Amino acid sequence: MAAPRAAFGCDPDHSRGRQFHEPPSRTRSAFRRDCDRVIHSNAFRRLKHKTQVFVFHEGDHYRTRLTHSLEVAQIARALARQLGLDEDLTETLALAHDLGHPPFGHAGERALDACLKDAGGFDHNAQTLRVLTALEHRYPEFDGLNLTWETLEGVVKHNGPLTDRAGAPLPRYAEHGVPRGITEFNQRFDLQLWSFASLEAQVAAIADDIAYDAHDIDDGLRAGLFRIDDLVEVPLVARIVAAVDRRYPGLDDGRRGAELVRELISTLIGAVAAEAQRRIGEAKPESADDVRRADRALVAFPADTAKAEAEIKAFLWTWMYRAERVMKVMRDAETIVAELFQRYCDHPEDLPPDWLPAHGPVAECEADRLLRIRNFIAGMTDRYALAEHQRLFDTTPDLR
Repeated sequence: MAAPRAAFGCDPDHSRGRQFHEPPSRTRSAFRRDCDRVIHSNAFRRLKHKTQVFVFHEGDHYRTRLTHSLEVAQIARALARQLGLDEDLTETLALAHDLGHPPFGHAGERALDACLKDAGGFDHNAQTLRVLTALEHRYPEFDGLNLTWETLEGVVKHNGPLTDRAGAPLPRYAEHGVPRGITEFNQRFDLQLWSFASLEAQVAAIADDIAYDAHDIDDGLRAGLFRIDDLVEVPLVARIVAAVDRRYPGLDDGRRGAELVRELISTLIGAVAAEAQRRIGEAKPESADDVRRADRALVAFPADTAKAEAEIKAFLWTWMYRAERVMKVMRDAETIVAELFQRYCDHPEDLPPDWLPAHGPVAECEADRLLRIRNFIAGMTDRYALAEHQRLFDTTPDLR
């Protein structure tokens, strides 16, 4: 059952607005309009062929960035409904959070980060912001999607503040600083990098964790990287499996695994909802701005569940993400991205015509060329990256 709209949630009728003024929609709230714009974007459609863990041609049933984003949205809306938050804003943030990821999942991100080490590195959150504010070209009066302040804030700060009140980067950005793409945009449209994001953004962030845990277990079982009985080394999972086995003795492994995943999602959603209600009760926010000024996130796992969730991630790290079968493909994928980057640097004329500067590649400065190549490669799907590598090189890894 949905909770009544909470005073501490974001209200589309009181949005801080858009970077470029537009008349309001006659039929949709400001946040519903944002969500529709994300869904209709080119970047969202490309998620269909971007790797989550398994490259697209390894099987039709493994998650992609698109199906992952849809699962995050489903979990996030369930939490938002229980807490009385704006479901449209929550869905928007869940669907948009991975738009900046390059091909081949985290392998592609590592490769681009290494290629750009002398130009600020690569950060997928900063790239998502670029997609939403500059790289989508669908409207006659502005670049990007011209989304509300609340959506852009949530994209940038869903994992918490980026700086302290004085503007100094927080520890996770201490070494390299806040990504330049974020700081430059922030000068034009202040997202208050020192504050927490809305509860809708916090819900989308934790829904991402829940979705990862559940669907990576499902995909790992499907791939044969581990068995259900291996998972019982994680106490929370062991308890769920035992309950499934009591309820359905003799169930085949396929249905047994699916039931485990369903129960895990329900358990984690319930734990987060209860902890969020407890923290909200203590903080007593009366507005979304009170949430932003809080001294901690108000949406989180309770301590015992946080420990269990970390154990799930540790299991998946050992059994799945570091499995040699997965690592081999990812090493080859990193090579493909790195070789494409170097090729475009050495031969910018190999870029498609619509990715060449209007004044010609010869006159472009080195820094601008690197950023143009970054944006081009980050937008690639897995299969497009493979096709480009095959076009430009004599041999291309098979990624199997």
